Amino acid sequence: MRLRSAASSRMPPVPASAYEATQSEGCVSKVNPFRRFFRLFWLTATKRRRPRLDIHDVARFPMRVWPSDLDELRHVNNGVYLSMMDLPRYDLLQRSDAWRRMKKAGVYPVVASQTITYRRSLTLWQRFDIETRIIGYDERAVYIEQRFVVEGEIWARGFVKGRFVRRSGGTVSTAELSEITGISTEGFDLPDWLRAWSDSVVLPPSRAEAPSVWE
Repeated sequence: MRLRSAASSRMPPVPASAYEATQSEGCVSKVNPFRRFFRLFWLTATKRRRPRLDIHDVARFPMRVWPSDLDELRHVNNGVYLSMMDLPRYDLLQRSDAWRRMKKAGVYPVVASQTITYRRSLTLWQRFDIETRIIGYDERAVYIEQRFVVEGEIWARGFVKGRFVRRSGGTVSTAELSEITGISTEGFDLPDWLRAWSDSVVLPPSRAEAPSVWE
């Protein structure tokens, strides 16, 4: 499935030759524990150095390519990009104080669907930023754009549909999330193409049947 970037005025064009991969609801990628938790420790230890943000600001998070990020072709593995995208979302929640309020209410975010387009390869020790911004909401989810940026140029770009659940069980609607965090969701209507993408990749709820039948 190829997303049509012209459907939203907020999106710069994507080269036609770019390779696109999609991770739909229910899919998980293998995560290197050392890579993930070392970066998470660094994020937490340095959070006071980064300025506070409004939840709808663009958050920029600096990163660097490590040897454990590479595959046998000596560039960042395509699945690692998705793991890297977790940390800047957490950083945005922390710097906007939304995470503290969510934690107090026993609510946490999960990824429902995500898609990413690759333009250029990141290589060993290369420095880059991940830019993160909320671009819209529907009744049950938040939609986030994330860009891998090198010297002002987009090298890869992903879109994430996030849901919120309670530790005690059950999901949290966008209206409930707004009450918990004080975040206003007004004026953040979804682009048509993004809503269509979300609808086209959705899977049945976890308690419903989802037989694997190939047509």
